[in-house]
Amino acid sequence: MSRVAQLLARLPGVGEKTAQRFALFLVTAGEDTARELGSELAELCDHIRPCTRCGHIAELDDDGRALCAVCQDSRRDGALLCVVARVQDLLAIERSGAMRGRYFVLGRLLSPLEGVGAEELPLEALRARVRDPEQPVREVLVATPPSVDGEATALLLARELGAMGIQVTRIASGVPHGGDLEFADQVTLGRAIEGRKSFG
Repeated sequence: MSRVAQLLARLPGVGEKTAQRFALFLVTAGEDTARELGSELAELCDHIRPCTRCGHIAELDDDGRALCAVCQDSRRDGALLCVVARVQDLLAIERSGAMRGRYFVLGRLLSPLEGVGAEELPLEALRARVRDPEQPVREVLVATPPSVDGEATALLLARELGAMGIQVTRIASGVPHGGDLEFADQVTLGRAIEGRKSFG
């Protein structure tokens, strides 16, 4: 049971005590629950891979190829490519319903403090994706978080892709809907004012 708890503790947001509770639950819930979970995890490992085109989650097809639903959707605007740091970011943008283009998942951000330099980012794969003659990209929307690492990554991408003649845009940042101006930090308010649009 301790080995199961150790493995569960590797999950994001799961500490040692929570992992022990999960392991204990699996032992006491009955054999069927643990076996079903194990079977589904094995199925996940056998049939789910990163999309070979964008890095999103994809199910392997009969030929062993992994293309996600977004990349397979012919209604998507192939000329607009949204670059995100993580699959979770892609899913959040998809829930908004605002993005009609396609995606590219970096998998990480530029972070000198953590030893992640430009050479650790999939820049060559991104360049190849942008140059793809079947789906030429005209605009890259950089949707990295408004953090130090996110901004550094956005600047790197703007420099790299701008040199290729690609229009690079950045998601706006500002006051969240329903937010109170009193509680917004100075950077957020400043960006909200700088990114203002015509109204009325």
